[in-house]
Amino acid sequence: MKIITYNVNGIRAAISKGFQDWLKAANPDVLCLQEIKACEVKFDRAIFEDMGYHVYLHPAVKKGYSGVAILTKDKPNHVEVGCGISCYDNEGRVIRADYNDFSVMSVYMPSGSSGEERQGFKFKWMDDFEGYIGDLKQTLPGLVISGDYNICHQPIDIHNPKSNAKSSGFLPEERTWMGKFIESGFVDTFRHFNTEPHNYTWWSYRAGARAKNLGWRIDYNMATQNLQSRLKRSAILTEAKHSDHCPVLLEID
Repeated sequence: MKIITYNVNGIRAAISKGFQDWLKAANPDVLCLQEIKACEVKFDRAIFEDMGYHVYLHPAVKKGYSGVAILTKDKPNHVEVGCGISCYDNEGRVIRADYNDFSVMSVYMPSGSSGEERQGFKFKWMDDFEGYIGDLKQTLPGLVISGDYNICHQPIDIHNPKSNAKSSGFLPEERTWMGKFIESGFVDTFRHFNTEPHNYTWWSYRAGARAKNLGWRIDYNMATQNLQSRLKRSAILTEAKHSDHCPVLLEID
């Protein structure tokens, strides 16, 4: 099974850049999207249903903001929209598809880069999400949490760790949280297969950052440790250029 996570930074904008052609070529079994920035009415399901996907959305209440989705070839046994905490569910940050022996979640974690208020919101999210996932792991046989975490874990995951030491997304508290989250029973699947530097998933639109590969690795497919023996391959698909992010692939038995 091929699982891909992709922050598309607006599904309609991505489609205008040939997203559907890329999707046909990539042909994932499950596609987790973040920042769809589209309500039910504005999300053209037919494009993807014609490719054989079941489409499940969790848009934000605010128009043109946030929102997550899961496109899946196999119909899930159950789809859980939201995490049951209204301040996050209003922003469309979590959706999960449950299959027979594992589940896949698409998550868009908050950014704190716009100021102290949103950074505080992000810290609250981190605490609440950790508790939510801790409870969820007790009832699910296996879980893949795919999405934009808005956190670089280690210096290897960011192009200039020294100058970004006080930047949201690479703050000591965020990095510590990510380490604890992984230690609580998850595998960073890309790092499971690849320990080389200069592998990033997001680049600023400014100063030609992508062409210079001055990026951040903030998009992950995290898998519970009981799925580790089933992991086959992971790759960052940098050739896909429909967004300031790029997709990340996980292949799993």
